[in-house]
This record gives sequence, structure tokens and C-alpha cells, in this order.
Amino acid sequence: MNVLVTGGAGFIGANFVRRTLATRADARVTVLDALTYAGNAASLPEDERLTLVKGDIADMDTVSDLVGAADVVVHFAAESHNDNSLHDPWPFVHTNVIGTYTILEACRRHGTRLHHISTDEVYGDLELDDPAKFTPDTPYNPSSPYSSTKASSDLLVRAWARSFGLEATISNCSNNYGPYQHVEKFIPRQITNIIDGVRPKLYGAGLNVRDWIHVDDHNDAVWAIIDGGRIGATYLIGADGEVDNKTVVETILTEMGLDANAYDHVADRPGHDMRYAIDASLTHDELGWQPAYTDFASGLRATIAWYRDNEAWWRPQKQETELKYEQLGR
Repeated sequence: MNVLVTGGAGFIGANFVRRTLATRADARVTVLDALTYAGNAASLPEDERLTLVKGDIADMDTVSDLVGAADVVVHFAAESHNDNSLHDPWPFVHTNVIGTYTILEACRRHGTRLHHISTDEVYGDLELDDPAKFTPDTPYNPSSPYSSTKASSDLLVRAWARSFGLEATISNCSNNYGPYQHVEKFIPRQITNIIDGVRPKLYGAGLNVRDWIHVDDHNDAVWAIIDGGRIGATYLIGADGEVDNKTVVETILTEMGLDANAYDHVADRPGHDMRYAIDASLTHDELGWQPAYTDFASGLRATIAWYRDNEAWWRPQKQETELKYEQLGR
């Protein structure tokens, strides 16, 4: 099987590549990645079955050639940081909307199977006291330039599947954590700040709830969808890992041997969603997938250990990231 992974040098994509090469002896993987600040070739393993192509997801010539040689395309490529989307929305439109259109047209031209990776943020947010969870039928209600461009990309995939018969599936996943995640993201930023002796920073009161899932569990679910999912269907991926941001920071501090209150509050992000929660029952019931990391604290402990052991991977990113946050007052 020839697998094309767009955005395969990013956090979730790189872990997907590693997981694929480790568990599928018949797979050959080609990664297409622009290698912007969020893509890191050092996240990928050395493997003779892996080819890395540096290129723009919106470059039709490059994309078409790669799609034509693939049996399946797994489309991770996306700009994905809410803070960055508030500062400069254009890269999110270019990659998430135009890039997805480019992939769709190449898949249509070559008749190639597509799986599109998306986020639960397309659904907006839920109230803290609302017992409901997102389902595949939840109306879209995105809050930020990031989530609105991901919602746009989802709708494009649905339209190409319906109008052109494209063999495509979609998955919307909750917040991922684990190794190889850029230090601008919430969990690795707190971990690496503590390693550097810097107090973690928490937006507002930290009551915002996210539904956390380990990246390996997410990627195992993606393969379950590729192998057995219904063409045209949308599957939600989550691990029933609802935790508020305050608890996440306090857990990290405790796991790293510090006082749970040793953090600072900073001004909240504009339009900050309050709560995400995933109902993954369709994925469980139809495909038989279940997460392996059911205890968030143990998964977080393993993630902390990875960042402690792999400073050479994240250190080059750290100073520039913190300078950006300093300019934003966060």
C-alpha cells in the first residue's frame, strides 16, 4: 500500500507516519510537508519505506503527481494554532481551504481514496454545565479563523463526495497530546517552561474544558476508519478525556515535582471556546476501535518523560516561540 500523508512532518502526522511504519509491513509512506515552523523533518523516522517531499499543499502540479502514485491519501496538512489564526488568518485560508481543494481535485482526477483529518472545534463550544457532547450531526458553529477554515475544508470534502462520488471519509478529533508536539501548544509549552524554570501560564481562570486523547489512540482510530469506514461518513474520535485547563496545568506541575499552584494567570484569548466533548460511540460501535490511553494522568506522565528525554528535538523551537508569546502578552 502506497500512503500519501500530507502534513506528515507535523505533530499528529509524524506520529501517524511512525505508527504506520511500525505496524504495517506492507506500507510505503510518502510525506508531503511545506516544513514551515510547525513541520519538523526530525520528527520522522529513518526508514527506507519513507520518502519526504517538501512542497506546498496548494501546488496542484506537485500534489497531483503524488496523489496519482498513492493508494490512499491521509490529509493532515493544516495550520492549526488558534492564537496564530487571530494574528494572521491568511495562512489558514491558504492551507486549510485552498490546500484541501487542491487535494480533492487531485484525488478526483486520479480516483484516489481520501481520508480527511479535522477537529472538534468546527462545532464551536458547549456550556460547562451542558451534558451534551458533539456528534457527527452537530451543526457547525466555528469560533476562530482556524476552526472556520477547518469547517470549510470539511464541507468541501462532503461536497466532493456527494457531487463527484469521491471515495472520502472525515474524522473530527478532540485535542491531541503526546510526543513531537510543537512547544507553542498548551501541554508542551507548560512542560518545557517548567523544565526551563519558568512558571506556566494559564489563560483566564483556566476553566475551559478540553477532551484530551493521546495521539497514538487518534491515529489508530484513523486507520480503523480507512480500513472499515463507510465512504462519505464522518467519524468522531475522542477518549472521554474531559479535563479543564487549570487541572491540566496543576497535574503537570504535580507530576514534575512542583507545587500545583506554581503558575500565573494571563489575559484570556479572544473568543476562547469554553468546552469541547466528543461522542465517539459511532466509531466504537461500527469499527470496534477503543482508546488504549484511558487514564489521562498516565498518558501525561509519559509525555512529560518524552520532553525531558528529547530536549534536542524541542530546544531549537523554544526561544522563538516564547518571543512570539511575549509580543502577544501571553
